[in-house]
Amino acid sequence: MLERSDLAGNALQALHDEGYEKPFDRRDLNAATLIQTRGRQSMPLDGDWFFCVDLLDTGLRQRWYDMQPMAPEDRDLPWDWDPYAGETVPVPSCWQMLKEKWYFFEGSAWYSRAFTLCPRPGRRHVLRVGAANYDTKVFLNNRFLGSHAGGSTPFCADLTGALREGRNWLLLCVNNTRRPDRVPMQNTDWFNYGGPYREVAIHDLPQAHLTGVFAHLVPDGTDRHIRVRVEARDLDSAGILIPELGLSREVALKDGAGETVFEAAPELWSPEAPRLYDLIVTAGEDELRDRVGFRRIETRGTEILLNGRPVWLRGISVHEDDERAGKCTSEADLRRRFAHAKELGCNFLRLAHYPHHERAAELADELGFLLWEEIPVYWAIDFANPATLADARNQLRELIRRDRNRASVILWSVGNENADTDARLAFMAALAETARTEDPTRLVTAACLMNHEARRIEDRLDALRRDLLTDVPEADVETTLRLLDLLGRRIAERRSQA
Repeated sequence: MLERSDLAGNALQALHDEGYEKPFDRRDLNAATLIQTRGRQSMPLDGDWFFCVDLLDTGLRQRWYDMQPMAPEDRDLPWDWDPYAGETVPVPSCWQMLKEKWYFFEGSAWYSRAFTLCPRPGRRHVLRVGAANYDTKVFLNNRFLGSHAGGSTPFCADLTGALREGRNWLLLCVNNTRRPDRVPMQNTDWFNYGGPYREVAIHDLPQAHLTGVFAHLVPDGTDRHIRVRVEARDLDSAGILIPELGLSREVALKDGAGETVFEAAPELWSPEAPRLYDLIVTAGEDELRDRVGFRRIETRGTEILLNGRPVWLRGISVHEDDERAGKCTSEADLRRRFAHAKELGCNFLRLAHYPHHERAAELADELGFLLWEEIPVYWAIDFANPATLADARNQLRELIRRDRNRASVILWSVGNENADTDARLAFMAALAETARTEDPTRLVTAACLMNHEARRIEDRLDALRRDLLTDVPEADVETTLRLLDLLGRRIAERRSQA
């Protein structure tokens, strides 16, 4: 077996060192490395991948990612798994839906496939995984490139330095083990699927390239100002064009970002008139395109106002689940769900309890539905754990950066039905502030527990309002620990004044 080979090194260490995973738990593929890819050309990697379930994490212990192609007859010892041959599964997919024996499997599974690519000077090649549940470690040509945590948001990995001419081998180690410190943790009311269940592709980008754009109506009550923020790497300016509004401007970029505000009178997006505009950003050799709508969402007392008028949200809560495909979805399936919602008279959907496929929000933009989007801070999260908070905040940032240009999204939800404890109040307050820092144009919400006998919400989170947090900086761990005291004092002051 491989533990007796030179590849594994010291056999006792490979077999008995329970710290084997620490070097791979970098979580450096995160919101900061996420690149906007809508409208970009890509090389899809969907299709058949070699596959192996790995119950005991033998692959990390014995360094499967370092194995070189070798004919079976040339091996001194049998291999536990051959990354370059064997059983295949489709990607995207959930392994539970492929074979009955994998249905209840929780642990690591390895995916590998070859692709041919000729790197060009001055170009970068970036892998994008739409979602993989839950922890993903990325290897290319025997080199570890980084890891991502979170089961429902996309991530990117820069392949450039590890690419070689011709044939390249990509390996993903995906682990779906439920743990107390994860988001969500062990106890949920949806199935724990595993694997890369959304699209995987490689994007060919210039060395200096655009990483994102955020266009929205300035929430000043006039509906006549459009702010566009551009984010980039190694660029000092970018051109912004919204042709149908006659808007065009060059914006300077400093420290990777820049923004401008246009005066304009766009036709406002609404469910009755889901008006979208082409947005084009160019810089150097790069270009980003998107379709965006402009609308205003706010509250007045107990009313929600869309474009200054009260709107009544008539909707349903939906899961991303299919009896045959699991968490995988398709254009046809999404359109069918929206058609059913339309038949029910809905203008609103809650995409519970985790980020759904990004195409759902794109279709909602086109079809005229309002959306509640959520991260899975669900039930009994480890609220006192700073690492869990960091994981939740990253998932929230990734969701917002993915869908911030979708006019249909009016609510970012930071959690669902959590017990009202001091640690949870600080945790949720930090997430709410993160949402407002990333996107000041939308409402922030959470699904609170109800006293069903009294028919009312009894949750201190209900007391958190924007004015309670106006002077709280972007929350780090120390800020979070102090936040509860600040909120408690302010809430007490309000109550004494009342």
